[in-house]
Amino acid sequence: MPHSATLTRTPVAARVLGLLLPYHRTTGPARPDPADHPEQLRRIQRFTDAGEPVVLTLPGFPCKSPNPAKVLGRLPDEGERLSLRFLDRLCARIGEIYEPGARMVICSDGHIFGDLIGVPDAHIDAYGDALRALLRKEGLSRLSTFDLREVHGEADYDTKRARVVARYAPTEDRLRAAVREDEQTRRLYLGITRFLVEDTAGFPGTRSALQRDCKRRAYGVMARSRAWGELIAEHHPRAVRLSIHPQPAGSRKFGIRLLESTDAWATPWHTAVLQRPDGTAELRRRSDAERLGRLVLRDGRPSHYAAFS
Repeated sequence: MPHSATLTRTPVAARVLGLLLPYHRTTGPARPDPADHPEQLRRIQRFTDAGEPVVLTLPGFPCKSPNPAKVLGRLPDEGERLSLRFLDRLCARIGEIYEPGARMVICSDGHIFGDLIGVPDAHIDAYGDALRALLRKEGLSRLSTFDLREVHGEADYDTKRARVVARYAPTEDRLRAAVREDEQTRRLYLGITRFLVEDTAGFPGTRSALQRDCKRRAYGVMARSRAWGELIAEHHPRAVRLSIHPQPAGSRKFGIRLLESTDAWATPWHTAVLQRPDGTAELRRRSDAERLGRLVLRDGRPSHYAAFS
């Protein structure tokens, strides 16, 4: 049977999911069969059965790491630009096989735990504003943003955070039990702890004291991240839920890779882009990228590094 005929007879929801699968960021072996991802297949099919655009939500793009050894500055740069262009193109490709298309909501989560990661709300606002400006400048019309500014009216950020945590967050005891009993949760806890250690600048105590402090804060970050996820689910109850963290097949969330990296946990907001001589890009710590390439400016600001040939 011709390949095109096979595609025609494949349910459209499976074909849509098939476009996401090459970018699945997973904790286990790749599962290229849409049937191995029943939660995502079911949610996509709800949209395709109704003839509506597929809606996807992606928590992430919070703010830049406060560690200057990892990033170029406080504002979005080439890492965010390439990632957002990739996500918009992914939505466009869905539109090529499913006429109503798709749209994605970038659910910027910086404010929800900014105080725990040592980034002021003003810096997070500036990052979010620049992210919106980048979407407009690049014409990425299939993407939109959502953040804490759109929740709980005119209350200050501390009040908003407290309200979201009180309503949605699991208790620390529950999280500690999950870390002990569930390998995926334990990996997430260890990954967040590592990020907090790397991102903390100017800690006055010893290395062991820093480790203890970051372990404590990691539980807070996890609790608030889950709370943010529940709030997003309430605002977008039918959406296909994506994650920038690795997720095993069959999970409620679908982990998605934004750009190439040797580190499965790397994100554009914890790294800088190193552009290889062949034009492809990978995420690296800024200190490593600086050693391997020359700095490139865009609109007068540091953007990325171009690898030495």
